[in-house]
Amino acid sequence: MDKNSISEPHLFQPLTVRSVKLRNRIGVSPMCQYSAEDGVANDWHYVHLGSRAVGGAGLVITEATAVTPEGRITPGCLGLWSEKHIEPLARIANFIKLQGAVAGIQVAHAGRKASAAVPWKGGAHLSAAQGGWQTIGPSAIPFGADLGKVPRAMTTEDIVRAQNDFVAVAKRALTAGFEWLELHAAHGYLFHQFLSPLTNQRTDQYGGSFENRIRLLLDTTRAVRQVWPDKLPLAVRISATDWKEGGWDIEQSIALAKLLKPEGVDLVDCSSGGLVPDAKIPAKPGYQVPFAEKIRQGANIATAAVGFITEPKQADLIIREGQADVVLLARQMLVEPYWPLHAAKVLGQKDKLPPPNQYARAW
Repeated sequence: MDKNSISEPHLFQPLTVRSVKLRNRIGVSPMCQYSAEDGVANDWHYVHLGSRAVGGAGLVITEATAVTPEGRITPGCLGLWSEKHIEPLARIANFIKLQGAVAGIQVAHAGRKASAAVPWKGGAHLSAAQGGWQTIGPSAIPFGADLGKVPRAMTTEDIVRAQNDFVAVAKRALTAGFEWLELHAAHGYLFHQFLSPLTNQRTDQYGGSFENRIRLLLDTTRAVRQVWPDKLPLAVRISATDWKEGGWDIEQSIALAKLLKPEGVDLVDCSSGGLVPDAKIPAKPGYQVPFAEKIRQGANIATAAVGFITEPKQADLIIREGQADVVLLARQMLVEPYWPLHAAKVLGQKDKLPPPNQYARAW
């Protein structure tokens, strides 16, 4: 084939992962809304996620969805630990698909960062009298600052149970109609707590060496892939670095990604930080993009770039230069739900993303 006939990858080029085709390389990053009751999705989630699909995103991922009640960050977080959670989420997934986007779900356990108040009520750990609960983690080390609860160090039985919880939730996510599954192993939540030596001081098969610290995530990924259909994509979000000496870093992230790929992981969602309160993070536009590029090249796996990606040309350049395969937007999507339609116009790609008929007169 004449290489000149091969179109250059760009923001509005479709991307096929297994049997799923994204209409463009723009995704809505998981963003907690803290608006559920007993984990059940409601009209807020329906409108929040549905409007981003109307806005033209290729992939719309739900907020971190807890695998157990105790795995929620706050009492207002979404969950999928029981059958009652399926139908409200199915309604959302169906609407997303009707708009031409792919419905994704991120599943998570908050570990020692669970049992917190919603942000607009301070975000601190809740006492039992306030409706809080006992947190768990790899070791009995508190996060600190306003999250001062000491987690109970997990037993081997706890660890097996957590793995089984993720498998059960993957099955429910499939029943609800989601076509993209992401395991949340970033931002200081349970899997990340096992990965980092700063929070994992175990002396058994789940602590100490790199191979032991990644065991829970690797074993869970393998078990989830067995129940998640081969035709559907599986992603893992990681914090590529803890931004603290002695913690998890980019070299370990590349090594992990190399091991996740043969277990059936199709894409690594590359974020950073969140593990400790005193990390020094040089936040600026695109500051996490180099992690996506290094993991993509070092592990030969597809990646998603995140972090202060706000401008269409900035996002397009990330794709064109091969730094990532997908860009995931969070805060900018809150400000501008129709960002993809705006980006298509700015980049001269309106033919690649026509607006809904109902909105066409405005575009």
